[in-house]
Amino acid sequence: MTEHRPRGLHGQTVEALASRILSDEWGEGTVLDLPALREELDISLTALREALKVLAAKGMIDARQKRGTFVQPREAWNMLDADVMRWQTAAADDPGLLDELTEVRTVVEPAAARIAAERASDEDLESLREALADMAAAGDAEASVQADLAFHRRLMTATHNNFLMRMERIIAIGLAERDKLVHGASAAEDPVPSHRKVFDAIVAGDPAAAEQAMLALVTKSRDDLAKAQRTRS
Repeated sequence: MTEHRPRGLHGQTVEALASRILSDEWGEGTVLDLPALREELDISLTALREALKVLAAKGMIDARQKRGTFVQPREAWNMLDADVMRWQTAAADDPGLLDELTEVRTVVEPAAARIAAERASDEDLESLREALADMAAAGDAEASVQADLAFHRRLMTATHNNFLMRMERIIAIGLAERDKLVHGASAAEDPVPSHRKVFDAIVAGDPAAAEQAMLALVTKSRDDLAKAQRTRS
């Protein structure tokens, strides 16, 4: 995966503040000393407040009269926010988080494959076919991971369900983090056959077969992740 680099002072400030929350340097309930932070980061109070507004919108901090600006408990965070998810996976080696992401994949992706088999357009099928071809032609792990991500994202698009399409960020992050561990632990198996089964069922317009093929794929992904985690421990 390409490393994310925040752009500009605003983005860098947001990431710097978020990292302190994610690392537990600022635990739940910590009240932030804004004047001290402004001096430490060498930015204007306006710039600091703008960065804090971003974190407040993500549920990570809040501000109250007489209490000031403070860190919110994790259950208040917007867990579906792309930045929050990225920060969490980057900040901590937390197998529990990956397990939760895998559980979401197990629930969502087989159902998405079933719906895609019912609704996929010719354009969707061609897009999935291209991702599968890229997967087969991938010359290294990075290219394989990118093609894998593209296939899963395009499958969510093929559902033509706006809510499921928004779930692609969870699928992508969960899959990317899984692939980092699995590819780092051992030589990965050829992903093409399992994905082709899903694709063939969608092309055939067979919802039950598509659902079962995706369930088998995600179950194998979960098992590979568990094996990689055991290898690391």
